[in-house]
Amino acid sequence: MDYFSVLLFCSSLLLIIIPSTAVDSINTTQLFRDGDSIVSASGSFKLGFFSFGSPINRYLCISYNQISTTTIVWVANRETPLNDSSGVLRINSQGILILVDQSRSTIWSSNSSRSARNPIAQLLDSGNLVVKEEGDGNLENSLWQSFDYPGDTFLPEMKLGRNKVTSLDRYISSSKSADDPSRGNYTFRLDPAAYSELIMREGSSERFRSGPWNGMRFSGTPQLKPNPIYTYRFVYDGDEEYYTYKLVNSSFLSRMVINQNGAIQRFTWIDRTQSWELYLSVQTDNCDRYALCGAYATCSINNSPVCGCLEGFSPNVSKDWDTMDWSSGCVRKTPLNCSEDGFQKFSGVKLPETRKSWFNRTMNLDECRSTCLKNCSCTAYANLDISINGGSGCLLWLGDLVDMRQINENGQDIYIRMAASELGMKSSLLRCNSQMLRF
Repeated sequence: MDYFSVLLFCSSLLLIIIPSTAVDSINTTQLFRDGDSIVSASGSFKLGFFSFGSPINRYLCISYNQISTTTIVWVANRETPLNDSSGVLRINSQGILILVDQSRSTIWSSNSSRSARNPIAQLLDSGNLVVKEEGDGNLENSLWQSFDYPGDTFLPEMKLGRNKVTSLDRYISSSKSADDPSRGNYTFRLDPAAYSELIMREGSSERFRSGPWNGMRFSGTPQLKPNPIYTYRFVYDGDEEYYTYKLVNSSFLSRMVINQNGAIQRFTWIDRTQSWELYLSVQTDNCDRYALCGAYATCSINNSPVCGCLEGFSPNVSKDWDTMDWSSGCVRKTPLNCSEDGFQKFSGVKLPETRKSWFNRTMNLDECRSTCLKNCSCTAYANLDISINGGSGCLLWLGDLVDMRQINENGQDIYIRMAASELGMKSSLLRCNSQMLRF
């Protein structure tokens, strides 16, 4: 037996193998082996080793513990499965979780920017695996937590968004298949280049966007509204920008998942049927396809064809539109003049993509209009927040308006810059100017 093996064997004698009885944490003197489990204090979640499809590959996972269907919500070694049941998890004195295989090669590990005197790893009733100082109940002081590194599941109290100080980006990503939890082709994350909207991508290609947060919901998700199951909010402050939700009744189970095909769905557990039932889908129909109709057009699922140019605009490439290819979008019938432009109000819409935008939280709508009018590059404006009567704040668009759709309920108003003649304003402006000259 070589020196390393002897040292490892002797060290292991000092460690206590964690028993199979329910405990919610492990410390630096314990080994966690395949077959062991830790269970959160209320029994809601369990940490253990599982297989997906093939029993050969083993993964360290968090799952629901009190339902009849095995439902995995987080996988540690998502990209690197163990090829047998020899996996061992431990937490070292620096507060780092380390998962090793039979040869003691590291399969997966956590990280930490600081150390603790007596670190433990505890599974919380939220399903969050937290590394922290023993006895410290403040989650903000944790050294590491699984909620910062989601898989394909968005659980209550998770944050979907980013920490602007640490650059931590929390997002969900699809699995390759039901038998392979490694990262698939789809991600759903807060877009750092846009104003407060979530983007679903296939690889680097954008497939769906939520629309910007308007104080009540994302403007392109009218189905997001007060309900008896969960409350939700969007946080935008100096340090963080994220979306989160919380269950009204903690005994009720609900989770959001991005599946292998990029569909973002919310499920609820029904005791009567002992199954997960689909509560809602974020993408509802063909009009949720990103930029289906191109620039300056709207998509209305009740129309045939679904795409149409905004009033004052016409198809950019008519022959393409004749064959139901709307990607070229629409162009203005009358070019802008800048000094004589006005605005047309469009109601009940999903607001356009916000990558080329500007915002101000304190302006009212009149100030927003004036600011847009003074900037010849400004193509539209809207309230930033519609949760207050009359609205508040200002969101300006500084480029083409892309990915709009008609919303049947909970839509929003947008004011789009138009040439005066398209608004019937030009003649009145000329009359006004001539009267001023005579005066």
